[in-house]
Amino acid sequence: MKIALIAPPYPLEEIPSPPLGLTYIAAVCEAAGAEVRILDYIVRGYSEAKIKAELKAFGPDVVGTNSVTMNFKRAAGILRTVKQADPGVITLMGGPHVSFDSEAVLTLYPEIDIIIKGEGEATLAELLGVIHDRAAWPGVLGIAFRENGRIIATGPRPLIQDLDALPRPARHLLPMARYQALGYPVSIITSRGCPNQCIFCLGRRMVGQKVRFRSPTLIADEVQDLIAMGSSYINIADDLFTASKPRVRALCNEFLKRNLDVHWSAFSRVNTVDVETLSLMKSAGCHSVSFGIESGNPEMLKRVKKGITIDQARKAARACQEAGIRGHASFMVGLPGENFETMQDSRALQNELGIESAYHFLAPFPGTEVREKIADYDLEILTQDWDQYNANKSIVRTSALSAKDMDDFVHGAHGRVEESWEALKQKYADKAATPEEQMQVGGFYRMEMIFKLLSQDVIEDYSVYPLNKDTALESLCKTISDLTGLDREFVEFNITDLIGKGYIRAVENRGETCFSWAHHV
Repeated sequence: MKIALIAPPYPLEEIPSPPLGLTYIAAVCEAAGAEVRILDYIVRGYSEAKIKAELKAFGPDVVGTNSVTMNFKRAAGILRTVKQADPGVITLMGGPHVSFDSEAVLTLYPEIDIIIKGEGEATLAELLGVIHDRAAWPGVLGIAFRENGRIIATGPRPLIQDLDALPRPARHLLPMARYQALGYPVSIITSRGCPNQCIFCLGRRMVGQKVRFRSPTLIADEVQDLIAMGSSYINIADDLFTASKPRVRALCNEFLKRNLDVHWSAFSRVNTVDVETLSLMKSAGCHSVSFGIESGNPEMLKRVKKGITIDQARKAARACQEAGIRGHASFMVGLPGENFETMQDSRALQNELGIESAYHFLAPFPGTEVREKIADYDLEILTQDWDQYNANKSIVRTSALSAKDMDDFVHGAHGRVEESWEALKQKYADKAATPEEQMQVGGFYRMEMIFKLLSQDVIEDYSVYPLNKDTALESLCKTISDLTGLDREFVEFNITDLIGKGYIRAVENRGETCFSWAHHV
């Protein structure tokens, strides 16, 4: 069996990383004996013609993808193109959006044959054994599909209790050098599950309320493999990394015992950390911890079932400062009952904590309590356009606030930061920046340039020059400078660096030089 898995395009501002869920699914497919390819359009350009050509060359029996709400429509559109190219191929989609909106998805999108709901590895492993036998589909727990005009949803599948039994994510199928060139972290999981009940979150419903842990030994093995692949910047993507302090200690001690040269970040909660734990995490390579604080108003925290207090937020911020670790507080605007006073409470707490912070807007995703029980809350959802569910603009209103009120508040809260950033970019352009400022702004422009090269297939489209390597490099950099509007000297410095680090390869052959992205470093 041949299986193609598609990573749909994802915007740069959302900090794309190698698609972890898809690589777990790919590993399951490989373990079932399938020939698997991942068509990654996060760090490559996408077009209908391109995917049709790549699928024709591979000839898959099954094509699958996953999505979150904000890129669901794009992912569904890609599967529509897949079906147009080969009506006989079986198409699958997984992820949180389709898991909780499966009936509407199957009704509106006939190009999707099967939805895999919730945790997908065990479901897919069973499904692959009967995927060409439609009569057997109803016996596979955890899926939804159409049958004679009706939507069939099989029962929920029990969660995987032994996470150590999962195969290692199949990152060898990804163009990892492209992600490494961007400089973004590689995500791993060390646990699944979330014991909390926040009304705006899908974590507990997707991966269960009871936290299941991977063994520290296997986690450290995976991290060692990533370091060997050239990836030493890691994000631990658990819903709650610090759910168990003994487990955190065991994992950090394993990292320290192996002397792993790794820098990592994690998601936590303010009621699950202390100075001792954070200090140990830092010694094991953790550089930053993110907390979802959401609101500075105590009543709001109760309303959304956050399960934390303002005083716990203060203590967590102080613990980060004492441990010498970067703390980041995330606040949410647009929660039920939001008003000018509650937003000002958040602003006051943000200023008091003295750690890095940012605001996001409530996005009432399918499957969240706030969406399913919206009649119980002071909240109105203003759009069903999933493209707008990116938490970057208000898509709700309350009895006290319009969407514009919320947008204006966040713009004001971020305004000084944005003004400072624009001033810094101007200082950089005027060649008046300090070395540290040059590094900060130059790093931003470098990342933007690389993402443009990747997502627009610039290296692929301008790869061959009938010249020696040095002259060809000058021509390539001139092309990139013309396309991006960036300074030629800046482009030359960064392209030379990318070649030096092995992310881009330059091969001379019979009087020609060909440039290409490396697959792995």
